[in-house]
Order: sequence, then C-alpha cells, then structure tokens
Amino acid sequence: MTGPAVAVVGATGAVGRTMLSILEERDFPMGELRVMASSRSAGSEIDTHLGTRTIEDLETADPAGIDVALFSAGAARSRQHAHRFVDAGAVVVDNSSAFRMEPGVPLVIADVNDHHIPDGPGIIANPNCTTMALMMAVGPLHRAAGLRSMVACSYQATGGSGRSGIDELMSQVSILGADPDLLVEGGWKDPGAQVFPRPIAFNVIPLAGAITNDFHTDEEWKMVNETRKILDVPEALIEPFCARVPVAVGHGIAATLRFSRPVARDEARDIIAAAPGVEVWEDTVPTALDAAGRDETLVGRIRPTVGEPGGIGLWVVSDNLRKGAALNTIQIAERFLAHG
Repeated sequence: MTGPAVAVVGATGAVGRTMLSILEERDFPMGELRVMASSRSAGSEIDTHLGTRTIEDLETADPAGIDVALFSAGAARSRQHAHRFVDAGAVVVDNSSAFRMEPGVPLVIADVNDHHIPDGPGIIANPNCTTMALMMAVGPLHRAAGLRSMVACSYQATGGSGRSGIDELMSQVSILGADPDLLVEGGWKDPGAQVFPRPIAFNVIPLAGAITNDFHTDEEWKMVNETRKILDVPEALIEPFCARVPVAVGHGIAATLRFSRPVARDEARDIIAAAPGVEVWEDTVPTALDAAGRDETLVGRIRPTVGEPGGIGLWVVSDNLRKGAALNTIQIAERFLAHG
C-alpha cells in the first residue's frame, strides 16, 4: 500500500478513537498507520481498519518518516511534542488549545477557511468545537455580507469534557431521577460532582469552562478570539455566553448576527444551505440528538432580528466529537495532501 505515513496521537481517547473510525469511513489514503498515547497505554494493542497496531509511547516515539500527525493528546503534550514531529518533516493537525492563538499558526475549519492551510510541514490548529459548529453557518454569511457583530449563547454537551463528563451525567440522572418529586418541590440532595461545578442532570449550568479575564470563562474567550482569527475580523464585536446542558453529545449555539449590510432571512437561508458540510432544517427543529453521530452541522430557526432590523438570528448544532474535533482534523489533513 502506498501513501503518506499517518500517526494518530492520543489514539486511546474519545477523539482519537473517533479519528481512527473516520479514517476508515473516509478511506483516507495512507501507506502506514502508527498509534501513540501516554506511557499508561504504551505496549497495548488497538484494532484499526489496517489491522492491529501496538500503541507507542509518545514520550519516546521516533517521528521520523511520519508525513501527517493527527494530535488529540491535550495541550500540554502538544506543546511538548508537536514541534518534534514538525522538525522530522510532518504536518501536525492539533486538536488542542495549545497553538490556536499563536501568530503564524493557521486556525482552520475545513470548508470555511481552507485557504489558510499551508503547503509544507508545520502546525495547523483545530478550533474549539463550539466555535467550529458556529462558524459553519457564520462563515458563509460573513463571506457574503461581512460580519460586524455577534451575540452567541452556547448549550454545550457533557461530552465536551470527555467520557468522564458523560459518565457523570448518567450517574446523576440515576441518582436524582430516583425521586422526581424532589426535583419539582425541592429538597433534592446534591449527588456530588467531579467534572462539573454543579449537578448537571436535570439542570443547566450557566458556566462552561473556568473563569478567566473580566469574569468570562476560557470557553467564552475562545469563541471571541477564535472567531476573529478564523474570519480575519479582529474588529468584530462578539458577546459570548457558554452554558453546560444535560446532553451527551452535540453542542448547540443560538446566535444573533449583524453584518456590514442588511441581510434578509431568505438570503441567509439560501447562503447557508449552499455551504458544504451544512444542512438547513426548516420543517423540524434540529437538536443535539439529531446531530449525534453525523458529520453535517445542522442549522435551524433562521429568522430576522427584531430590535435592530437587518440582522439574522439562528440556531446551530453539531456533534462535538466529529465535526467539532476528529472529522475536522482529518478534513484538514485531506486538504493538505490534496494541495501538496
């Protein structure tokens, strides 16, 4: 078999395993597949569509000969190891937050700003999953009318915090759901939490991420800074609010958008519907359950603004493990190879 040598780094995690699945689904061209993870997993085996692979220890793995490295090992490991792979001649597509805002590192969403993909070895950053879902709809509108301002509220799935987030949700559903009357009348007992700051079952937590500057969370600042970088609009006025909801997979975002010129509802619908990787739902409201397991970003509730006419309101929902992470990583690699 001929083709590039590919490494999946962080292969045992939720996103890494999804990457392996998507590589098979898309028949990604490769001549060699290597899988890497932390020392805890090193030496164990993992099944892939190219056969069983032994997991290499990222700390000691030799990147020589690797053409494309798909990283989902966390920001700390990316900072420590990504440049080793680049120095050995690889392009690294990194799914962590490590390099997103570094000058000179392209922040890419496939089908939104492919022109930022470089021609040779280097690091390409994958945006935050919430920003990515939103930009699938906002990007085409920006190209047509120029984004001026955005107010965006996210409703983020527990799976955004990894498998442990989903497990905490399911555990709390069992505990709190045992006596529904207490949920109605009060008197429920805190089931205890390890992942989220408050109970997530039967609840909405108006806090996703950790509080950083100006009382905003890091998730909210990602939405601000990444949007500006992806769309090349450093002057755009963006107001974010990120919440966590009792959903397993699928981040939803409600956004109000205003542009350099008025945009009618029908024009916005037609622009979004024509964009690759997007489906506009008008007869049925798209939800997180609909988005789970799908590659497409779903857009609904497209409507004109009320307070200041000429803008657009909409709802976007996307599988945060697929397009929000693994799928976009692989799509970037596909486009890099096509250019190269």
